[in-house]
Amino acid sequence: MHKPGEIRVLALGLIRDGKYAKRTLRERIFVSEGYDPVKQQTFYRAMGGGVDFGETSLEALKREFQEEIQAELTNIRYLGCLENIFTFNGQSGHEIIQLFESDFVDPKFYQLDKLDFSEGERQKTALWVDINRFKSGELRLVPEQFLDYW
Repeated sequence: MHKPGEIRVLALGLIRDGKYAKRTLRERIFVSEGYDPVKQQTFYRAMGGGVDFGETSLEALKREFQEEIQAELTNIRYLGCLENIFTFNGQSGHEIIQLFESDFVDPKFYQLDKLDFSEGERQKTALWVDINRFKSGELRLVPEQFLDYW
């Protein structure tokens, strides 16, 4: 966990389901679901996590996917850097996000509807969501700048 007043560096992976897109003219992305109890609001974010001291953001991305859902990534491509200043659970937060696009090595991940996993003490859910549900405002993707990458 990070300390209040600290800027956190994250490496997040944007994973799209291209096969699904060709069949249905829709595109799904793989995200984790979060909930802010103060705002009483569900939100979604690309998966990944914090970059440790002495670790590159690429190494952190691979490690986080391995630790959280035992997934190996391939075709990893750097997309850019985002800055996110936000409030979560009543606390201010500040993140620098290194964003990568990638694919899963194992095709089984594309067939899952949802996947429950542990992040430290917390139980979380990862799932495929149609990108149009974020674009329309039906669901909330954070940070919103992620939508600039479509």
